[in-house]
Amino acid sequence: MSVTSKYLDAWEQFWREAPDEQGAVFWDAEPALTAARHLAHFAARIDRPELPLVDLGCGNGTQTRYLAARYPKVVGVDLSPAAVERARSQDRDGEAEFEQLDATDPKAVHELHGRLGDANVYVRGVLHQCEPADRLPVAEAVATLLGEHGRAFVLELAEAAKAVLTGLAQRPQGPPPKLRPVFAHGLTPAEVSDAALDQLLAEAGLSVLAEGQLPLITTEYTPDGRRIELPARWLVVGRG
Repeated sequence: MSVTSKYLDAWEQFWREAPDEQGAVFWDAEPALTAARHLAHFAARIDRPELPLVDLGCGNGTQTRYLAARYPKVVGVDLSPAAVERARSQDRDGEAEFEQLDATDPKAVHELHGRLGDANVYVRGVLHQCEPADRLPVAEAVATLLGEHGRAFVLELAEAAKAVLTGLAQRPQGPPPKLRPVFAHGLTPAEVSDAALDQLLAEAGLSVLAEGQLPLITTEYTPDGRRIELPARWLVVGRG
């Protein structure tokens, strides 16, 4: 199985059209507000911090570079070749490795695990953006990459985020500028309920070791100057 060409084309076009500077994309917030907060919950629950760390769905690599400064080997992977190209160009010091990966392709995922061995995995806002048929294969890809010893940090929009996004989309003046391209390319955030996320992880053979709530911080603001934050859940998961 591999991801549909329509879905790949949507992401490829999105990243080819996105401005190059950090923070220009809706979810591309600075690591101090994102990955740093996540590591506060994840680091103490990683049994083997010496393992490689895979940033699954790395986009332009903003969070990947932050992670690479804190772990010995970090690999950012993304479905979109344009995103991978963007991530490499922005990693001027060569702190991380980047490669294209279709996480719904079991052969490609197993090949990556074969090269890296067991890995820890960072997943920020990927499953809620997947097409329905792709969600379980992506969750299974996380399980494959973890192997026996890895742990994954998963941050996904809570189902309450859908109402927030709908409200933003239906404003009289239209969606905020950085959110417009997301809808324009047919990308549909917040399409996974809280219960469905739990079921996906369980079906993939993943056990929830810890969980909590943290907002998904965006780079967009309301007209009165407040940063837009979307309700989200974090989970630390492992195999079995």
